[in-house]
Amino acid sequence: MLLLSKHHRYFVVIPIFSAFIWFSSLLAMLLTWLITGRPKYVSTQIAVAYISDIGASFLKPLFVVACCITGPGLLLSLTIERLLRHKGRLPPELHKSERILGILAIVGAFIAMLGLAFLSGFDTGRYPTEHLCFLLVFLIGVALSAIFTVIEFRWLADDFAELEKLKRAYIAKAVIGLTLVVLAIVFGVTLFYAPEVGGVVEWSIAFGFTFYLLTFVYDLRMARVVSGGDVSKERMVEIP
Repeated sequence: MLLLSKHHRYFVVIPIFSAFIWFSSLLAMLLTWLITGRPKYVSTQIAVAYISDIGASFLKPLFVVACCITGPGLLLSLTIERLLRHKGRLPPELHKSERILGILAIVGAFIAMLGLAFLSGFDTGRYPTEHLCFLLVFLIGVALSAIFTVIEFRWLADDFAELEKLKRAYIAKAVIGLTLVVLAIVFGVTLFYAPEVGGVVEWSIAFGFTFYLLTFVYDLRMARVVSGGDVSKERMVEIP
């Protein structure tokens, strides 16, 4: 199996590719809006265009493809990380609560994937109510996944205090993940009371999500081969 060979390092391609598609698509949409003279869209009529507004225009195919790649990319990254921990290629969960948190993080990512796919299909121009509902589903899914992942890494960092790389991974996830959660709450408020500010916050969340995806590159690069199924704590501290 691929998980049992040194080739498991190539799984880092998944979060890298997902982050690249997501970031480049957002950048293309933003630049298109700026180059075309910052048009106001029928759905909002405000100075700062929402991603959803641009995604409902002629760039909808790009938006749909980006969402349908990024969502599964997040889910696969979490799932592969979980499998690598189970196989001992990454520091394993030493407690049942950590395994539960890992599973809950995957469930959150699955919810986010569905929300992202459906919100791109049900564009805000023709299906404003459905789009808003699926946007909420996506934000809740990402928030839950990030929170569960951060807590899991916090406990893993305590279990393997000798692993500096694990500490750095936890700090990066905590800073980026919790920042996104806070911004999501701010976005939920400004969406109704300060739409133009909400547009800026939405773009910040979207681009920030790129960095959250890239944290999984760092995690998966820590994967290693443990001979003879030895997944003991002592062996884990030898991770290069």
